[in-house]
Amino acid sequence: MQKFTLFYDGQCPLCQAEILFLQGRNGLGLLEFVDISAPDFNEQAHAVSCEQAMANMHGRLETGEVLIGVPVFAEAYRRANLPTMAWIFSRPWLMPFLKVSYFLFAKYRHGISRTLGPPLLRWVKNIRR
Repeated sequence: MQKFTLFYDGQCPLCQAEILFLQGRNGLGLLEFVDISAPDFNEQAHAVSCEQAMANMHGRLETGEVLIGVPVFAEAYRRANLPTMAWIFSRPWLMPFLKVSYFLFAKYRHGISRTLGPPLLRWVKNIRR
């Protein structure tokens, strides 16, 4: 299985919680993580702009193929050995619901993150100890 790079917003507590959780499940080293909010983030090197990645979750396969939105989660969960989550996020019959849900989440991510992010981040840090 090829490596998968996830582009995430390191300033978003909810995003941090998800990435921290996935890092803890990355025993095979199939996931790489790039913080798009880091001062040294290089858009040209990654072929993903900060603006694009802030608007929608982006991931890149080793082949260079870029995935956007819901498919990113399926690939990430597959590599993190979370087969049930990967299955859910890859079902064609669930895609209409998942895409609408993700669209709404992405649109209101900052407000959702301010509310849910800090407690989820604390929880993930506690379960990793």
